[in-house]
Order: sequence, then C-alpha cells, then structure tokens
Amino acid sequence: MVEYSKFFSELTRRFRASDVRELLKMTEGRRIISFAGGLPDPRVFPKTEIGEIANMVARELGEKALQYSPTPGVGEFRGVLKGFLERSRVRIGEGDEIVVTSGSQEALFLASMALVSPGDVVLIEEPGYLAAINVFKALGARLVPVRVDDEGLDPEHLAEVLRMLDGEGVKPKLVYTNPTSNNPSGTTMPIDRRREVLELASRYDLLVFEDDPYSFFTFDDSVRFEHLKTMDKEGRVVYFGTFSKILTPGLRLGWVAGPSEIVSRVELVKQIVDLHTSTLDQYIAMEAIRRGVVERVIEKAKILYRKKRDLMLSALDETMSDFANWTRPIGGFFIFLRISGGIDMRSLFPKAVERGVAYVPGDAFYVTPGAGRNTARLSYSFNREEEIFEGVRLLSEVIKEGLASSGKA
Repeated sequence: MVEYSKFFSELTRRFRASDVRELLKMTEGRRIISFAGGLPDPRVFPKTEIGEIANMVARELGEKALQYSPTPGVGEFRGVLKGFLERSRVRIGEGDEIVVTSGSQEALFLASMALVSPGDVVLIEEPGYLAAINVFKALGARLVPVRVDDEGLDPEHLAEVLRMLDGEGVKPKLVYTNPTSNNPSGTTMPIDRRREVLELASRYDLLVFEDDPYSFFTFDDSVRFEHLKTMDKEGRVVYFGTFSKILTPGLRLGWVAGPSEIVSRVELVKQIVDLHTSTLDQYIAMEAIRRGVVERVIEKAKILYRKKRDLMLSALDETMSDFANWTRPIGGFFIFLRISGGIDMRSLFPKAVERGVAYVPGDAFYVTPGAGRNTARLSYSFNREEEIFEGVRLLSEVIKEGLASSGKA
C-alpha cells in the first residue's frame, strides 16, 4: 500500500473538512426538519425565465457564450453588473475593478490567497462565518476574534484588540466582516458602527473584507446602514457578492470588487485556479439583470423570507423564552440562539436528529476554543412555513430535556 500522506502539500495539510458538514451526514436518509443549511427556497428560483434566457443565449449568442472569456469576466457582463450594484447602493469607484468568480466563496478564497501569507494576523468576527474562518486557517493566518453583539461587530472591542496588538508590535493585515444580515448571527451593523470600523482601519492601516450575500434581503428599516464599500473614501474595502441568493446558486456566480491593484492580484490567482468563470453563466446572468428577473426574484424572496423569519421568531417566543434568547434579524437567512446555562448544543445534536430536527452547533463559528457551546444557528430560509413551528417545538423539547438532565432547568 502506498502511504499517500507523505505526498500532500503543506497547504492541504492545513485543510480540514467542515465539521458542520460531517455532523450533517447524520441527517442523511432521515425525515428531518433542518434549520442547518442556509439554502434559498426553491420557490424563488425563476425556472421558466432561466430556461428561456439560456435557450436564447445559446441560440443567438452561442459563438461568444460558449467560448473562453477573459479571466476578470465578460466585459459586457461586468458593465451590467456594475450598474446593478450601483442601483443597489454599492459604490464602485473610479479606481475599482471587478472580477467575476465561481461564487463568492471563490472570491473570498482568491482574495485571501492574493493578500494573506502564513503568520499574517486577520481580525474576524466572533461568532463569524465558518467558511471564512476555514479559508484563513488554511492559508496559515493567525486569527484574532472580535466580539459580535446584537448590533454586529463591536467597534469598541475592535479598538481594544488593535491597541493590544499594537502594544505587542503586531500589525494586522485585514478585518473580515459580514456586516448586513450576518451569517451566523443575523445581525446588521448600524451606520455609526460602520463609520467607526472604517476609521479604525484608516488609523491602523488595515484592509476591510466586506462579505455581502444577504443585504438584498432586508425586511424593514429599523437599522440604518450603508455598505462599507460605499462609505469607503480611502480604497480600503474589498467587497464580495453573489448571485446564489438573488438568482440561483446553481449558476455559481459571484464577484469581488475593490481597488484595481488588489483586484489585479486576484485576477492573477484566478488565472492559475480556473482560468475564468463560466462564460455561459455570465451571459445568462447578464440577460437576467437586463430583463428585470433578478429584481423580481429579490422582491419575491423578501416577502417569503420575511414571513418565515416572523414565523420562527414567533415560535421561539412561544417555546423558548424561559431559557434562551436570540437575535432578531432585519433580513437574511439566520437567527442565532443562545441557551441560558451550560448546555452543550454540539453534544445535543444527535438527540435532536433522533427527534427529527437539525441545526448548526454554534461553537463552529467561534475561533476561541470552547466558546459558543451553548449556542446554535437556525436558518429559516429553506423550510416550508408549516415546518417552522413544528421544528422549533421539537428543538425546544430536546433542549428542555437536556437542561433537565444536566440540572440546569
């Protein structure tokens, strides 16, 4: 037998399978109400329109749409995308460029490959987006957590962390944030906090990664915000977005927008990784924007996801108010649940699956070892409305039993 491990690269030795995906293997073959995956509701997919557009593109634009394209993306599509973003209040400055990617996950990975070296200090929200944590770890970064409360990333704690690192002679490279309808917490950072984050980035000479999959789905105006990219006056923000939530994830289209010097480095990495993103998918998305399909999907999805959010919040209020608290998102897909007492939501997961409900244990989103054990991420985006209350009821019963058996009830 060949011992293959000796052939693995140092980079892939740092890769780890997502423990969340490993946990979710336990749900295979079972009838489960799953609040685990942040999947769009298939009812918002514009199946008929996508079919018509794909047919038209292949028939009328096939010589271009079925050919190789430039690494940054089809020029015409990038122009249409820029117009769409600017109509969505995302300012793309004169010194900015856009590279089209295979989803925003690739955008984050490529930008991190272009900027992060082993040992670099990256500041990241805690709890924070699991896939971002895994990217930075894989690249050998030193991750320093910054506290997230019910208003998102806490700039006071960010300032404290930066002062501490400065006193140690450590210079961080960037801060990663998902400021609007955050994954996993569901929080949205108000505009005054965003201003403070940008001021700190300027003072300590940091870059800011703004990951923005969910801002198109804000349901009310209780939190006033602007995109960090729009507020940026110094060219410090690198902005990531995706069509996965606003059109369909099956197209695998995302983008990175930022200062041309940075984005040109991202382009170099992408040339090595996959040469370019699907030309055909870019033409399909371009036509979907031009025909107003994307805007119609967004409006339809906002109505549906708001209803589901309200149903989940109502179910939580009815079943868990005695022993838990949770975030109240103004948009997006997620609610973050915090159980009073010392219950371990990871240890409770198999019991919940047996009972017919799944979630993501919250400790997966923490950098600090042992933190977040009493938390869980719940997604309301995918399940049918009638499943939401039943799933929350089942989860409530499992948690109550866990609290009772541990003497915490």
